[in-house]
Amino acid sequence: MRLPLFTRRHTLIALLVAAVGAAGWLLLRTPDEAPEFMHPITTVPEPPKPAGPPWLYGRSDARFTVVGYADLECPYCRAYFPTLQRWIDAHREVNWQWHHLPLSMHEPAATAGARLAECAGEVGGHAAFWQAVAWLYAHTRGDGQGLPEGLRYPDLTPTLQQCLDSERPDAVIRAQAAEAARQSIAATPALLLRDRDTGKTLLLHGPLDGDALLSALDLLAAGDTASAESSHLPDMPASVAGDMPR
Repeated sequence: MRLPLFTRRHTLIALLVAAVGAAGWLLLRTPDEAPEFMHPITTVPEPPKPAGPPWLYGRSDARFTVVGYADLECPYCRAYFPTLQRWIDAHREVNWQWHHLPLSMHEPAATAGARLAECAGEVGGHAAFWQAVAWLYAHTRGDGQGLPEGLRYPDLTPTLQQCLDSERPDAVIRAQAAEAARQSIAATPALLLRDRDTGKTLLLHGPLDGDALLSALDLLAAGDTASAESSHLPDMPASVAGDMPR
């Protein structure tokens, strides 16, 4: 039996009022009254990074640190940069610390790029430093040819220019290059792995793929640095392997 038209209208209105009232009640409920399936979204805040340099990518409280020695004119560093960056993004227990090692074969462009990145970091902090490195790798012609003539860094502010006109970035670059020399690092990219918990450090030459990095970190955490040092590197062109001491 069909309800009269006015009865159906009143029924629909009553249902709408009830629905609106229920929705309002849910919105006005206190958190303690929330049903079990409504869990608040919680995130673990990232602790602040210490002042650079050196500049850090990833969480500052990570157990492991990849210390990367790199040249901003090195084509192998440029190819490895996004790969390592994605790997760090996927592994919260590892961060990445940048150290400059401009190679003489790539001068003066290598130091010019390092100075720009350092000043970007000085002005804007860690994120600005990594942004500048990514921009330099995206635009340099590589192998010591530097940036195309007339190309200017888009975020070149008066403050950044003041840094470039000073000797502050040169002091950082020289200190990091000298540190590399003390550890017999003469080619790029080169990696140091550090375990904050055990205090152990492992030197690896050449770009490592993700699986090799994880294996080295496992051995480092276990204190088996001798085995880690002998862990295999991915195949590289002969010209690259010849430039990298083993």
